[in-house]
Amino acid sequence: MQFLADAAWRLGPRAVALSLWGKGPGAWWAGRILDARPTDPLAGSDIRPLWEAHRWAGLPAEPEAFCTAWMAAHPPFAGPLWACGQEAALRALHLALALPAPLSPAWAVPILHAHARRIAANPAYAMAQDNNHPMSEAAGLLACGLLLGRPALARLGAVRLELHAARLIAADGSFAQPSPAYHRLMLEVLVAAETLRRRWSGPPASPRLLARAGAATLWLRRLTCPQTGALPRIGHQDGAAFFATAEDARPGLAMAEALFGAAPPEAEWRSMGFRGWSAAGARAVLRTGPLHFRPAHADLLHLDLWDGPLNLLRDGGTGAYNPSPENAWWLDYFWSVRAHNTVQFDADEPMPRVSRFLHAQWPATGGDAQADWLRDAQGRCHRRAVRAEGREWQVRDWLQGRYAQAILRWRLAPIPWRLLADGAESEAARITITADTALAVTLEQGWESLAYGEVSPCPVLVARGPARYFETLVRLPG
Repeated sequence: MQFLADAAWRLGPRAVALSLWGKGPGAWWAGRILDARPTDPLAGSDIRPLWEAHRWAGLPAEPEAFCTAWMAAHPPFAGPLWACGQEAALRALHLALALPAPLSPAWAVPILHAHARRIAANPAYAMAQDNNHPMSEAAGLLACGLLLGRPALARLGAVRLELHAARLIAADGSFAQPSPAYHRLMLEVLVAAETLRRRWSGPPASPRLLARAGAATLWLRRLTCPQTGALPRIGHQDGAAFFATAEDARPGLAMAEALFGAAPPEAEWRSMGFRGWSAAGARAVLRTGPLHFRPAHADLLHLDLWDGPLNLLRDGGTGAYNPSPENAWWLDYFWSVRAHNTVQFDADEPMPRVSRFLHAQWPATGGDAQADWLRDAQGRCHRRAVRAEGREWQVRDWLQGRYAQAILRWRLAPIPWRLLADGAESEAARITITADTALAVTLEQGWESLAYGEVSPCPVLVARGPARYFETLVRLPG
């Protein structure tokens, strides 16, 4: 109960009130007006792959037969495919993009009407999440209003999209949900909404929204691998994407740049929740604070390092939101400090988990030009500085507080590594770790989730000891 009260206090009264309403009276009222029984998406087997398969991405050039058959097989508002307003919104957006302006065909009208009803039924549930859900639902209402010839509904969707974007997208382009993958989904939904506004002469986006969308586009460009389109697996990573494939963010990013403007990434940058560097063909991103919105993983001060297309130092990924009983350990492992490139104090987690998607006792965070820091509920502090000189990257960690042992982990690309007395080496890099005390350096087996629902082994370089200071040098070839 203590942790639950702490988590509620950190979320704030707005999110708590919306969540209580959306899961209680709001869900009951939605079931009543839709004549449907509310369902729990987390009950039973993992629903995430089912939703992904039914988002109507890649509709045929003539979508009538497909959509009418789908509606017959999945009548509104019954079953798991209608359980989430965001899923209805994503289907509506894909259908809207597939239809030519200026008049919707008669067969599409009842389909769009059903989706609009589902999206509008319980907005509080989506708003409580402070993530991509309210953005997607607002864009879905805008699309349905435009194609159904209902200006009031289109304006409602446009107003909500403006409000949610102002709240959830910072002026520096960062997104409330600390996940490059979900930043991508949010941006691609904005691309869909802006495309439909222009195609169907909808209410124009405000200058502020266009400015936020442009900043969000640059933010995603910084984190997108130019060779492959891959993104760091920081935060929740379930393969969600609106355009193209989950593995390649470049097609949607190109559309965003065409609509919202393009700018080259800087050699060093900072945004809410992240900080990045690039030098001599390599790029790094550090997960920082402040924590204005709920953290998904225990990943503060995690560092991702990419040398060209190779993700050398990497995040563990997500595993699954609702894994099978034999894989229940995924929830504890992939969202924990053990699955990230940072320092752990003793065997403790930095944040106790209250529920599947909620932590308590969020660390305090801060930073300046030299370094970023966190302080946990026990008063233990971790300060991290990153510097690049040519093909050498230096990471310095200063530690304070009461603890017996500090554990520094570097999760490595799954290639052959050789353990050294002070680190490890491979054809991709030589990594050395020093400290202000003797260390036990080991090369251990960890786990990573390269795709949702998939888990594979990976090497982890681990340094343990009563250290107050670590210094890691990563020397890249060439």
